Amino acid sequence: MAVEVFEGNVGDPVTLASQISKLKQRFKLERVVLIGDRGMITQARIEETVKPAGLNLVTALRAPQIAGLVAAGMIQLSLFDEHDLAEITSPDYPGERLIVCRNPLLAEERARKRRELLDATEEALLKVQARARRQKRPLRGKDKIALAVGAVVNHYKMAKHFELTITDTDLTFARKGEEIAAEAMLDGIYVVRTDLDPKYLDATATVAAYKQLANVERAFRSLKTVDLEVRPIHHRRPERVRAHVLLCMLAYHLEWHMRQALRPILFEDHDKSNAQAARTSIVAKAERSAAADRKAATKRTDDGFTVHSFRSLLADLATLTRNIVAIQSDLENSFVLYADPTPLQQRAFLLLDVAVKM
Repeated sequence: MAVEVFEGNVGDPVTLASQISKLKQRFKLERVVLIGDRGMITQARIEETVKPAGLNLVTALRAPQIAGLVAAGMIQLSLFDEHDLAEITSPDYPGERLIVCRNPLLAEERARKRRELLDATEEALLKVQARARRQKRPLRGKDKIALAVGAVVNHYKMAKHFELTITDTDLTFARKGEEIAAEAMLDGIYVVRTDLDPKYLDATATVAAYKQLANVERAFRSLKTVDLEVRPIHHRRPERVRAHVLLCMLAYHLEWHMRQALRPILFEDHDKSNAQAARTSIVAKAERSAAADRKAATKRTDDGFTVHSFRSLLADLATLTRNIVAIQSDLENSFVLYADPTPLQQRAFLLLDVAVKM
Protein backbone atom coordinates (compact mmCIF):
# COMPACT_ATOMS: atom_id res chain seq x y z
CA MET A 1 0.00 0.00 0.00
CA ALA A 2 1.33 3.44 -0.88
CA VAL A 3 0.14 7.02 -1.11
CA GLU A 4 1.61 10.08 -2.82
CA VAL A 5 0.80 13.74 -2.19
CA PHE A 6 0.96 16.40 -4.93
CA GLU A 7 0.86 20.18 -4.87
CA GLY A 8 -2.64 21.61 -4.82
CA ASN A 9 -2.38 23.12 -8.30
CA VAL A 10 -1.63 19.78 -10.01
CA GLY A 11 -4.52 18.31 -12.00
CA ASP A 12 -5.48 14.65 -11.64
CA PRO A 13 -4.55 13.59 -15.21
CA VAL A 14 -1.01 14.95 -14.78
CA THR A 15 -0.40 12.66 -11.80
CA LEU A 16 -1.09 9.54 -13.82
CA ALA A 17 2.37 8.99 -15.31
CA SER A 18 4.17 8.89 -11.97
CA GLN A 19 1.66 6.42 -10.53
CA ILE A 20 2.10 4.13 -13.52
CA SER A 21 5.86 4.16 -12.95
CA LYS A 22 5.32 3.34 -9.28
CA LEU A 23 3.09 0.37 -10.08
CA LYS A 24 5.34 -1.05 -12.78
CA GLN A 25 8.72 -0.53 -11.14
CA ARG A 26 8.34 -0.22 -7.38
CA PHE A 27 5.83 -3.06 -7.03
CA LYS A 28 7.25 -5.20 -9.89
CA LEU A 29 3.88 -5.74 -11.57
CA GLU A 30 3.93 -7.37 -14.99
CA ARG A 31 0.38 -6.53 -16.08
CA VAL A 32 -1.43 -3.40 -14.93
CA VAL A 33 -5.00 -2.58 -15.97
CA LEU A 34 -5.93 1.05 -15.42
CA ILE A 35 -9.62 1.53 -14.64
CA GLY A 36 -10.76 5.13 -14.61
CA ASP A 37 -13.65 7.40 -15.44
CA ARG A 38 -13.94 9.49 -18.58
CA GLY A 39 -12.47 12.56 -16.89
CA MET A 40 -9.29 10.77 -15.83
CA ILE A 41 -8.60 8.57 -18.87
CA THR A 42 -9.02 10.98 -21.75
CA GLN A 43 -8.05 10.12 -25.33
CA ALA A 44 -4.98 12.34 -25.01
CA ARG A 45 -3.97 10.56 -21.81
CA ILE A 46 -4.41 7.18 -23.52
CA GLU A 47 -2.16 8.15 -26.42
CA GLU A 48 0.47 10.02 -24.39
CA THR A 49 0.69 7.98 -21.18
CA VAL A 50 -1.28 4.74 -21.02
CA LYS A 51 -0.26 3.10 -24.29
CA PRO A 52 3.47 4.09 -24.14
CA ALA A 53 3.61 2.61 -20.61
CA GLY A 54 2.24 -0.72 -21.85
CA LEU A 55 -0.89 -0.57 -19.70
CA ASN A 56 -4.32 -1.96 -20.48
CA LEU A 57 -7.36 0.18 -19.80
CA VAL A 58 -11.01 0.00 -18.86
CA THR A 59 -12.96 3.23 -19.15
CA ALA A 60 -16.16 4.58 -20.72
CA LEU A 61 -17.16 6.72 -23.68
CA ARG A 62 -18.58 10.22 -23.39
CA ALA A 63 -22.11 11.00 -24.54
CA PRO A 64 -21.05 12.64 -27.87
CA GLN A 65 -18.94 9.57 -28.69
CA ILE A 66 -21.92 7.30 -27.99
CA ALA A 67 -24.13 9.50 -30.17
CA GLY A 68 -21.54 9.21 -32.94
CA LEU A 69 -21.65 5.41 -32.78
CA VAL A 70 -25.45 5.48 -32.98
CA ALA A 71 -25.36 7.86 -35.94
CA ALA A 72 -22.83 5.64 -37.72
CA GLY A 73 -25.04 2.59 -37.19
CA MET A 74 -22.54 0.87 -34.92
CA ILE A 75 -25.08 0.76 -32.10
CA GLN A 76 -28.52 -0.49 -33.03
CA LEU A 77 -31.04 0.46 -30.36
CA SER A 78 -33.02 -2.68 -31.28
CA LEU A 79 -30.18 -4.65 -29.63
CA PHE A 80 -31.77 -3.84 -26.29
CA ASP A 81 -35.19 -5.30 -27.09
CA GLU A 82 -34.11 -8.62 -25.57
CA HIS A 83 -30.67 -7.98 -24.02
CA ASP A 84 -29.20 -5.24 -21.85
CA LEU A 85 -25.57 -5.83 -22.89
CA ALA A 86 -23.85 -6.28 -26.23
CA GLU A 87 -20.22 -6.27 -27.35
CA ILE A 88 -19.26 -4.46 -30.55
CA THR A 89 -16.19 -3.11 -32.33
CA SER A 90 -15.66 0.14 -34.22
CA PRO A 91 -12.95 1.36 -36.62
CA ASP A 92 -12.79 4.51 -34.49
CA TYR A 93 -11.42 2.39 -31.62
CA PRO A 94 -8.98 -0.06 -33.24
CA GLY A 95 -7.87 -2.97 -31.12
CA GLU A 96 -10.54 -2.25 -28.51
CA ARG A 97 -13.77 -3.88 -27.42
CA LEU A 98 -16.86 -1.77 -26.74
CA ILE A 99 -19.45 -3.17 -24.33
CA VAL A 100 -22.75 -1.38 -24.83
CA CYS A 101 -25.13 -1.48 -21.86
CA ARG A 102 -28.63 -0.19 -21.26
CA ASN A 103 -30.12 0.12 -17.79
CA PRO A 104 -33.88 0.87 -17.93
CA LEU A 105 -33.94 2.18 -14.36
CA LEU A 106 -31.12 4.59 -15.19
CA ALA A 107 -33.02 5.62 -18.33
CA GLU A 108 -36.09 6.48 -16.26
CA GLU A 109 -34.02 8.45 -13.76
CA ARG A 110 -32.26 10.48 -16.45
CA ALA A 111 -35.55 11.21 -18.19
CA ARG A 112 -37.04 12.40 -14.91
CA LYS A 113 -34.09 14.65 -14.13
CA ARG A 114 -34.09 16.16 -17.62
CA ARG A 115 -37.81 16.81 -17.43
CA GLU A 116 -37.47 18.52 -14.05
CA LEU A 117 -34.50 20.61 -15.17
CA LEU A 118 -36.25 21.67 -18.38
CA ASP A 119 -39.36 22.70 -16.44
CA ALA A 120 -37.31 24.60 -13.86
CA THR A 121 -35.29 26.36 -16.57
CA GLU A 122 -38.42 27.34 -18.46
CA GLU A 123 -40.07 28.65 -15.30
CA ALA A 124 -37.01 30.78 -14.50
CA LEU A 125 -36.77 32.08 -18.08
CA LEU A 126 -40.43 33.08 -17.95
CA LYS A 127 -39.64 35.22 -14.92
CA VAL A 128 -36.82 36.95 -16.82
CA GLN A 129 -39.18 37.43 -19.75
CA ALA A 130 -41.80 38.94 -17.44
CA ARG A 131 -39.22 41.38 -16.10
CA ALA A 132 -38.43 42.51 -19.64
CA ARG A 133 -42.12 42.89 -20.58
CA ARG A 134 -43.56 44.51 -17.46
CA GLN A 135 -44.86 48.07 -17.70
CA LYS A 136 -43.16 49.48 -14.63
CA ARG A 137 -39.35 49.61 -14.58
CA PRO A 138 -38.83 46.86 -17.19
CA LEU A 139 -35.50 45.13 -17.61
CA ARG A 140 -33.80 46.88 -20.52
CA GLY A 141 -30.59 46.39 -22.45
CA LYS A 142 -29.44 43.30 -24.30
CA ASP A 143 -26.47 42.88 -21.96
CA LYS A 144 -28.57 43.03 -18.79
CA ILE A 145 -31.17 40.60 -20.12
CA ALA A 146 -28.39 38.27 -21.27
CA LEU A 147 -26.84 38.35 -17.79
CA ALA A 148 -30.15 37.35 -16.22
CA VAL A 149 -30.61 34.57 -18.78
CA GLY A 150 -27.02 33.39 -18.28
CA ALA A 151 -27.59 33.05 -14.54
CA VAL A 152 -30.54 30.76 -15.25
CA VAL A 153 -29.03 28.50 -17.91
CA ASN A 154 -25.69 28.24 -16.08
CA HIS A 155 -27.50 27.14 -12.94
CA TYR A 156 -29.56 24.40 -14.57
CA LYS A 157 -27.07 23.49 -17.37
CA MET A 158 -29.86 23.36 -19.93
CA ALA A 159 -28.71 26.02 -22.41
CA LYS A 160 -28.15 23.38 -25.13
CA HIS A 161 -31.87 22.51 -25.06
CA PHE A 162 -33.26 26.05 -25.57
CA GLU A 163 -33.35 28.40 -28.54
CA LEU A 164 -32.86 31.89 -27.09
CA THR A 165 -33.44 35.25 -28.73
CA ILE A 166 -32.40 38.32 -26.76
CA THR A 167 -32.95 41.93 -27.81
CA ASP A 168 -32.70 45.24 -26.00
CA THR A 169 -36.33 45.01 -24.94
CA ASP A 170 -37.39 41.37 -24.93
CA LEU A 171 -36.53 37.70 -24.47
CA THR A 172 -38.08 34.83 -26.38
CA PHE A 173 -37.21 31.18 -26.07
CA ALA A 174 -38.36 27.72 -27.12
CA ARG A 175 -37.31 24.17 -26.42
CA LYS A 176 -35.25 22.35 -29.04
CA GLY A 177 -37.54 19.38 -29.47
CA GLU A 178 -35.39 17.39 -31.89
CA GLU A 179 -32.22 17.73 -29.80
CA ILE A 180 -34.07 16.77 -26.64
CA ALA A 181 -35.59 13.73 -28.33
CA ALA A 182 -32.19 12.67 -29.72
CA GLU A 183 -30.65 12.86 -26.26
CA ALA A 184 -33.57 10.98 -24.72
CA MET A 185 -32.97 8.07 -27.12
CA LEU A 186 -29.64 7.45 -25.38
CA ASP A 187 -31.01 7.53 -21.85
CA GLY A 188 -29.68 4.65 -19.80
CA ILE A 189 -27.08 3.70 -22.42
CA TYR A 190 -23.40 3.67 -21.53
CA VAL A 191 -20.43 2.13 -23.31
CA VAL A 192 -17.43 0.61 -21.54
CA ARG A 193 -14.26 0.42 -23.62
CA THR A 194 -11.24 -1.80 -23.07
CA ASP A 195 -8.24 -3.14 -24.94
CA LEU A 196 -8.01 -6.25 -22.74
CA ASP A 197 -8.23 -9.64 -24.36
CA PRO A 198 -11.51 -11.42 -23.47
CA LYS A 199 -9.53 -14.27 -21.92
CA TYR A 200 -8.60 -11.89 -19.08
CA LEU A 201 -11.97 -10.12 -18.74
CA ASP A 202 -15.09 -11.07 -20.64
CA ALA A 203 -17.85 -8.52 -21.28
CA THR A 204 -19.62 -9.08 -17.96
CA ALA A 205 -16.40 -8.97 -15.93
CA THR A 206 -15.30 -5.79 -17.75
CA VAL A 207 -18.51 -3.97 -16.84
CA ALA A 208 -18.22 -5.25 -13.27
CA ALA A 209 -14.64 -3.96 -13.07
CA TYR A 210 -15.70 -0.51 -14.28
CA LYS A 211 -18.52 -0.38 -11.74
CA GLN A 212 -15.98 -0.97 -8.97
CA LEU A 213 -15.06 2.70 -9.39
CA ALA A 214 -18.02 3.35 -7.10
CA ASN A 215 -15.99 1.78 -4.28
CA VAL A 216 -13.13 4.18 -5.02
CA GLU A 217 -15.52 7.14 -4.79
CA ARG A 218 -16.86 5.77 -1.51
CA ALA A 219 -13.32 5.47 -0.17
CA PHE A 220 -12.49 9.08 -1.07
CA ARG A 221 -15.72 10.27 0.52
CA SER A 222 -14.88 8.38 3.70
CA LEU A 223 -11.35 9.80 3.73
CA LYS A 224 -12.34 13.39 3.03
CA THR A 225 -15.59 13.96 4.89
CA VAL A 226 -17.58 11.09 6.37
CA ASP A 227 -15.22 9.30 8.75
CA LEU A 228 -11.61 10.43 8.71
CA GLU A 229 -11.81 14.09 7.60
CA VAL A 230 -8.34 14.32 6.09
CA ARG A 231 -8.99 18.04 5.53
CA PRO A 232 -8.31 20.68 6.74
CA ILE A 233 -4.63 19.85 7.04
CA HIS A 234 -3.09 21.89 9.85
CA HIS A 235 0.49 21.35 8.69
CA ARG A 236 2.85 23.55 6.73
CA ARG A 237 5.91 21.39 6.13
CA PRO A 238 5.67 18.99 3.16
CA GLU A 239 6.93 15.98 5.13
CA ARG A 240 4.26 16.52 7.79
CA VAL A 241 1.54 16.82 5.17
CA ARG A 242 2.68 13.55 3.63
CA ALA A 243 2.76 11.90 7.06
CA HIS A 244 -0.76 13.17 7.82
CA VAL A 245 -2.14 11.77 4.56
CA LEU A 246 -0.34 8.45 5.07
CA LEU A 247 -1.85 8.09 8.56
CA CYS A 248 -5.31 8.79 7.15
CA MET A 249 -4.72 6.19 4.43
CA LEU A 250 -3.65 3.62 7.02
CA ALA A 251 -6.71 4.50 9.09
CA TYR A 252 -8.98 3.92 6.10
CA HIS A 253 -7.23 0.60 5.42
CA LEU A 254 -8.04 -0.43 8.99
CA GLU A 255 -11.61 0.87 8.70
CA TRP A 256 -12.19 -1.10 5.49
CA HIS A 257 -11.15 -4.36 7.13
CA MET A 258 -13.24 -3.59 10.21
CA ARG A 259 -16.32 -2.95 8.06
CA GLN A 260 -15.87 -6.28 6.29
CA ALA A 261 -15.60 -8.17 9.58
CA LEU A 262 -18.46 -6.32 11.31
CA ARG A 263 -20.97 -6.60 8.47
CA PRO A 264 -23.27 -9.05 10.32
CA ILE A 265 -24.13 -6.35 12.89
CA LEU A 266 -23.99 -3.32 10.57
CA PHE A 267 -26.51 -1.93 8.10
CA GLU A 268 -24.55 -3.62 5.31
CA ASP A 269 -25.22 -6.73 3.29
CA HIS A 270 -23.27 -9.61 4.84
CA ASP A 271 -24.61 -12.21 2.39
CA LYS A 272 -23.14 -10.91 -0.87
CA SER A 273 -23.07 -14.31 -2.57
CA ASN A 274 -26.87 -14.69 -2.40
CA ALA A 275 -27.31 -11.04 -3.39
CA GLN A 276 -25.18 -11.59 -6.50
CA ALA A 277 -27.09 -14.77 -7.32
CA ALA A 278 -30.38 -12.81 -7.26
CA ARG A 279 -29.06 -10.28 -9.77
CA THR A 280 -30.28 -11.04 -13.28
CA SER A 281 -27.50 -9.15 -15.05
CA ILE A 282 -24.42 -7.05 -14.29
CA VAL A 283 -26.28 -4.13 -15.88
CA ALA A 284 -29.37 -4.60 -13.72
CA LYS A 285 -29.83 -2.91 -10.39
CA ALA A 286 -27.82 -4.48 -7.57
CA GLU A 287 -29.96 -6.63 -5.29
CA ARG A 288 -29.83 -7.02 -1.53
CA SER A 289 -29.90 -10.44 0.06
CA ALA A 290 -32.88 -11.64 2.08
CA ALA A 291 -30.74 -11.39 5.23
CA ALA A 292 -29.98 -7.73 4.53
CA ASP A 293 -33.67 -7.02 3.93
CA ARG A 294 -34.52 -8.58 7.30
CA LYS A 295 -31.93 -6.44 9.05
CA ALA A 296 -33.23 -3.28 7.39
CA ALA A 297 -36.86 -4.09 8.22
CA THR A 298 -36.46 -5.20 11.85
CA LYS A 299 -33.36 -3.16 12.79
CA ARG A 300 -32.10 -6.34 14.46
CA THR A 301 -29.76 -9.13 13.45
CA ASP A 302 -30.88 -12.74 13.18
CA ASP A 303 -29.19 -13.46 16.52
CA GLY A 304 -31.02 -10.62 18.28
CA PHE A 305 -28.57 -7.72 18.32
CA THR A 306 -29.51 -4.13 17.47
CA VAL A 307 -28.17 -3.22 14.02
CA HIS A 308 -25.72 -0.30 13.97
CA SER A 309 -24.05 2.04 11.57
CA PHE A 310 -20.27 1.91 11.67
CA ARG A 311 -20.07 5.19 13.59
CA SER A 312 -22.72 4.28 16.16
CA LEU A 313 -21.04 0.93 16.75
CA LEU A 314 -17.70 2.65 17.39
CA ALA A 315 -19.46 4.96 19.86
CA ASP A 316 -20.86 1.91 21.65
CA LEU A 317 -17.46 0.21 21.76
CA ALA A 318 -15.92 3.41 23.15
CA THR A 319 -17.85 2.88 26.40
CA LEU A 320 -15.69 -0.15 27.19
CA THR A 321 -13.11 1.34 29.58
CA ARG A 322 -9.72 0.40 31.00
CA ASN A 323 -9.35 1.72 34.54
CA ILE A 324 -6.22 2.00 36.67
CA VAL A 325 -7.31 1.53 40.27
CA ALA A 326 -5.20 2.55 43.29
CA ILE A 327 -6.03 2.49 46.99
CA GLN A 328 -5.20 5.77 48.73
CA SER A 329 -3.25 4.05 51.48
CA ASP A 330 -1.18 2.04 48.99
CA LEU A 331 -0.77 4.15 45.84
CA GLU A 332 2.26 2.23 44.59
CA ASN A 333 0.34 -1.02 44.19
CA SER A 334 -2.24 -0.05 41.57
CA PHE A 335 -3.99 -2.54 39.30
CA VAL A 336 -5.91 -2.49 35.99
CA LEU A 337 -9.62 -3.16 35.90
CA TYR A 338 -11.56 -3.56 32.65
CA ALA A 339 -15.26 -2.85 32.42
CA ASP A 340 -17.42 -5.88 31.62
CA PRO A 341 -18.26 -5.86 27.88
CA THR A 342 -21.90 -5.94 26.89
CA PRO A 343 -23.15 -8.82 24.70
CA LEU A 344 -22.99 -6.54 21.66
CA GLN A 345 -19.41 -5.56 22.45
CA GLN A 346 -18.47 -9.20 22.92
CA ARG A 347 -20.03 -10.02 19.55
CA ALA A 348 -18.16 -7.16 17.85
CA PHE A 349 -14.79 -8.17 19.26
CA LEU A 350 -15.48 -11.79 18.34
CA LEU A 351 -16.14 -10.74 14.74
CA LEU A 352 -12.94 -8.67 14.76
CA ASP A 353 -11.04 -11.63 16.27
CA VAL A 354 -9.74 -9.33 19.01
CA ALA A 355 -9.38 -10.59 22.57
CA VAL A 356 -11.06 -8.53 25.29
CA LYS A 357 -9.16 -8.52 28.58
CA MET A 358 -11.28 -9.02 31.68
